[in-house]
Amino acid sequence: MRAWLTLPNLFTLARVVLTPFILLAILNHRPVTALALFAAAAATDGIDGYLARRLRAATPAGAYLDPIADKLLLSGVYLVLAVTGTLPWWLVAVIFGRDLLILSSSGVALLVTQLRAFPPSVWGKASTALQILTAVAFLARNAAETPLLATLSTALIWPTAALTVWSGVHYAWRGVRLVRMH
Repeated sequence: MRAWLTLPNLFTLARVVLTPFILLAILNHRPVTALALFAAAAATDGIDGYLARRLRAATPAGAYLDPIADKLLLSGVYLVLAVTGTLPWWLVAVIFGRDLLILSSSGVALLVTQLRAFPPSVWGKASTALQILTAVAFLARNAAETPLLATLSTALIWPTAALTVWSGVHYAWRGVRLVRMH
């Protein structure tokens, strides 16, 4: 049991624990709290990766838990921002659609091949980074309604959607190549 309980994994678990508090803060119209908690959760994402590399403390559990923590946080925030009318539902559908495509494709690959590793692509990482930036922009806009934040958050919608779709296409292309090789 102790092998998975590393300092980097504790930071990852902190992100999971913070997620419902962020969602509740958004739903309860506490935008400054939501933004502060989201910033703390986003920081844990960088910290856990840095510590895993620096301390050579990467674990298989961490490799699985980290993307799950990311998806819980981002999916939850995007869903709740749409529920509150802050974000358009179609953007949430694009993000969830891409994630479902990746998840179902990975499941098929697990069933029909010997593939067991599905490392993130550069486009997937870029898409996640832009989704985080977009969430921060909308959370910041809710916390301090200024024309600049309104313009910035709105301007990020289409690039986020486009990069999300592109990363999904890239994952699909890469997945087909991997399955053909195996």
